[in-house]
Amino acid sequence: MSTRVKIVTGAEELRHLCNEARKRGESVGFVPTMGALHAGHLALVTEAKKHATFIVASIFINPTQFAPNEDFAAYPRDVENDIAKLATVGVNAVFTPEASTIYPPGEETRVRVGRTAAPLCGISRPHFFEGVATVVTKLFNLVGPCTAVFGKKDYQQLAVIRRMAADLMMPVTVVGHPIVRESDGLAMSSRNRYLSAADRERALSLSRGLAKASRAFKEGERRSETLRSLVDDEVRVASDSVDYVEIADPETLVAIQAGQPVGERALVAIACRIGATRLIDNEVLGENG
Repeated sequence: MSTRVKIVTGAEELRHLCNEARKRGESVGFVPTMGALHAGHLALVTEAKKHATFIVASIFINPTQFAPNEDFAAYPRDVENDIAKLATVGVNAVFTPEASTIYPPGEETRVRVGRTAAPLCGISRPHFFEGVATVVTKLFNLVGPCTAVFGKKDYQQLAVIRRMAADLMMPVTVVGHPIVRESDGLAMSSRNRYLSAADRERALSLSRGLAKASRAFKEGERRSETLRSLVDDEVRVASDSVDYVEIADPETLVAIQAGQPVGERALVAIACRIGATRLIDNEVLGENG
């Protein structure tokens, strides 16, 4: 059932709205997004409602996490439909600021990230996590004490935000939600709409590779190089380029090198390009039994 959604564009307006909700005795849940919403985003809202009574979502395409050669200008924008979707899952308010609200004239401060941001996507996109950490800090400052929900598809992003919230002593509980997949296994992503029919078929190599590694792990395989090869063999033949296929420690994100045994849990993480579209996917082996 849809509900009436309050649209907020001003920073102080958002801060006041959340403060008033807490004064009423409500708890605040927060789901930050860049729009182009799909069922995976709506699942984050459903999760937030398990933890809080007043739910705020944001729609803001953050320019500081895009490099000059990336797809900021082309990133899909459909705010009206996004708000309608959020209404169907019971969001109370949607924050849709202009870039000048988040980055006012003269602003110059950024949040520096550390070791958690360095491997995996941090190698090919060294600008990315500083931009993410900066905008999420600004949003957390406006929303105030809350439970914030992020998807595990962006596993490293989630880890960076958890580290940041703990290090900066933010009054925010960060919750990760499992990856939501299409019926054929493709991880839901706003960028999937860029894929042609043929490219989308090739993109299934990511989930196929993860499934092979998962089966091998359940059957007792603990050699990192073997697990990595099972994924890499699927992804590399289908992709136009591969940023990484890694077996890593799920807490530190440090790669587990060939010859090092894998423990009871291990992160398998992928980033590659299918056509012009950069896709990521992951699974934590051993996490679900």
